[in-house]
Amino acid sequence: MTVREELERQEHGRLNPLASFADQSKGRPRPEAEREEDVRTCYQRDIDRIVHSKSFRRLMHKTQVFLRPEGDHYRTRMTHTLEVMRIAGTISRALGLNEDLAEAIAMGHDLGHTPFGHAGEDALSKCLGKPFRHNEQSLRVVDLLERDGAGLNLTHEVRDGILCHTGDPWPSTLEGMVVRRSDQIAYVNHDIDDAIRAGILSNDDIPASISCVLGQTHSQRINTLVCDAIRASREAGAVCLSPVVDQALRDLRSFMFDRVYRNPVAKGEESKAKDMLSRMFEYYVNHPEALPEDFQPQLSFDGMERTVCDYIAGMTDNYAVDKFTQIFIPAGWQVRG
Repeated sequence: MTVREELERQEHGRLNPLASFADQSKGRPRPEAEREEDVRTCYQRDIDRIVHSKSFRRLMHKTQVFLRPEGDHYRTRMTHTLEVMRIAGTISRALGLNEDLAEAIAMGHDLGHTPFGHAGEDALSKCLGKPFRHNEQSLRVVDLLERDGAGLNLTHEVRDGILCHTGDPWPSTLEGMVVRRSDQIAYVNHDIDDAIRAGILSNDDIPASISCVLGQTHSQRINTLVCDAIRASREAGAVCLSPVVDQALRDLRSFMFDRVYRNPVAKGEESKAKDMLSRMFEYYVNHPEALPEDFQPQLSFDGMERTVCDYIAGMTDNYAVDKFTQIFIPAGWQVRG
């Protein structure tokens, strides 16, 4: 028996019967010959493929909420992803679900996010004339864009969880539902932390009706939500929160939209970011020869606008600023000789 087979056997002995077992995966878009000496389950292999991908590394330089903040302690898409992964792991472990699957979904769920956060999504939606959705782009990244067009060939369950972590439809696995809920728990709470750091909020600003349910501090809120998710899900046999805590989380999210996500101080630079990406989109559509060499083949089968969108969506914040500067800002004269 190989190590992989032993790990798969152990899953059947310790996981909830409703969990997603690695040896029962619906497989990959393209079949792969499993090596007899393999020491990883299919979901563990997916984790490694995502972690070693270029799109995952770029998350460390992509905006979460605050555009290019001055300070080392603000969240990025990378730190957000790691927080979601840890919350999902804790909930999955307590519910007897497949932690490896939950971790893989969490690690890949935001790979398609644009530079400058949701401002980038808005800009590309306008450029394309239809909604740009980061969950759909995340699936496109792992299916088509990584490995020079070969994709990562992830399992069905991971791909489903990535696509369905937001919007419609809902994930088909309980692990995917855990990640969807963990994403909400993570971003609302760490965005509060960043807003306090930025001087936009104080803990005292959070309505007492919310604090009395979820807690007064960042750690208390996270602990309340995670513990409640475990307790309520065990009782219901489905991934959920209790009605009182669920409503408090909804109220907290609404509060954050009013005070942070639509705050003119926090979002004051977004119009510049949108204009910058829109101008670059127009430039590359009119100058396809300026696209990197590895994007040139894509033009023939995806078309101009889709290829340009993929290129811009994959940019980090700093890279986008550098490319804009290179294209549109005159360089200073340098004496030669």
